[in-house]
Amino acid sequence: MLLWSLRGLFACVLIGIATVLLGTMNADTGVHPAGAITAFIAVTLLGVAAVAVDLGIKNKDITTISAIYFGLLLGLLLGTLFFQALEPLLSNIEPKVTQLLRILVTLIACYVSVSTLLQTKDEFRFIIPYVEFSKQIKGGRPLVLDTSVIIDGRIADICDTRIIDTKLVVPRFVLQELQGIADSSDKLKRNRGRRGLDMLKRMQNNPKVDLEMHAGNLPELREIQKVDERLVALAKALGARVVTNDFNLNKIAQLQGVEVINLNELANALKSVALPGESLHVRLVKQGDQLGQGVGYLDDGTMVVVEQGRSHIGHEVTITVTSVLQTPAGRMVFGRIDPTVRRAVVTEAEKQQAESPT
Repeated sequence: MLLWSLRGLFACVLIGIATVLLGTMNADTGVHPAGAITAFIAVTLLGVAAVAVDLGIKNKDITTISAIYFGLLLGLLLGTLFFQALEPLLSNIEPKVTQLLRILVTLIACYVSVSTLLQTKDEFRFIIPYVEFSKQIKGGRPLVLDTSVIIDGRIADICDTRIIDTKLVVPRFVLQELQGIADSSDKLKRNRGRRGLDMLKRMQNNPKVDLEMHAGNLPELREIQKVDERLVALAKALGARVVTNDFNLNKIAQLQGVEVINLNELANALKSVALPGESLHVRLVKQGDQLGQGVGYLDDGTMVVVEQGRSHIGHEVTITVTSVLQTPAGRMVFGRIDPTVRRAVVTEAEKQQAESPT
């Protein structure tokens, strides 16, 4: 609301200036009507262009704006000082040429200042010693993606569900690591790297995802060589969270006070919960480690170990859950076949034995 009030005030001021310019079309001022109309049109177009640029740039970066602002101020100051130093040498030159040289020196100084500050905007706080503004984050914090979670590919599927409404950050050094894996001579690594690049392209083309390729050239990262440590340092500097499947990176981030989202833990948490005493339908596909056990899997991949289920391998049975075991690798369900089902199988076996010729 405040922003639109500011835009409305800006429009009113422009209309007032344009009206004043039109009011100069009279004989007393000596201003030609065509010149006043041209000035009116120019002021209107400049105002419309300024508002259009403001509305067109959605995600404004305060560091970029600050770099441009201070670059222009510094350029104007340096241009004035340089021209004053050169002015004694230009005493014999015509005033018009002198003014053009003044404008040229100022433009060059502004260009150099803005260009330098834009290239070093991540270190811009050192220009004003002892002053550093802390970033106030509204809503969810950004998520920094690790190489492993990009190659895994499930993050792209999660993005398709629109459950992630925060910015996803992919550092430049992670992208370089993916490219190195994709260029590997090992076929398996090469396929993994190419899959990771495909997943990045898929997320980049997804209009529901806000994906940012971060340059990762912060001063805090200059002395760090390992990718995992650089990733944690970047997340800490950005106030972000790390998304990974790497167990070691998970521990390193936690030790440094950086929050981590582990996709494996997230997948385990989303699996269906089975309580002791409940009935489940499962198809047994192989033998278990213990004598007489049969093993099957639920639709979400949860392993089900069935007591005395070896004779039912290849069939779908109804079991009663006896216990549930949560392990770092996932959830395991233990159960036994429903007695009525077991009795029906035994009866069928006895019938076949009775009908077979002796």
